Amino acid sequence: MIRTARCACGACTLEAEGEPLLNAICNCDNCKQRTGSAFGWSAYFPDEAVTVRGDLRRYELPHRQTDRFFCAACGTTLYWRSTSFMPGHTGVAGGCFTDNPLGPPNVTATDANRCAWITLPEGWLAAP
Repeated sequence: MIRTARCACGACTLEAEGEPLLNAICNCDNCKQRTGSAFGWSAYFPDEAVTVRGDLRRYELPHRQTDRFFCAACGTTLYWRSTSFMPGHTGVAGGCFTDNPLGPPNVTATDANRCAWITLPEGWLAAP
């Protein structure tokens, strides 16, 4: 299966082949700032399973050893790569898969930072 993630304006696309190795929400400050929301939704695919097209810009977060890539036209963060977390994998913003959406995540990361008003489905794995 090939899924396509798109930025808000459609100028940039990312194709990911196969199922994600990790499909999770994250409650860390970095993901909250990336999305402007209470958490981030991330799907991780092997780098070689990902093809990217469009005019993307890079933003480096040296303290996190992470590069974020966003659309030059609309600013949507489409994906990121890190040498400190899941090296060799590309993290993709889960909400950008609109045509063939991902299944629901089943893991919550950095759960200690989760907003108190967010409840999760029973059975989810929680990483401290």
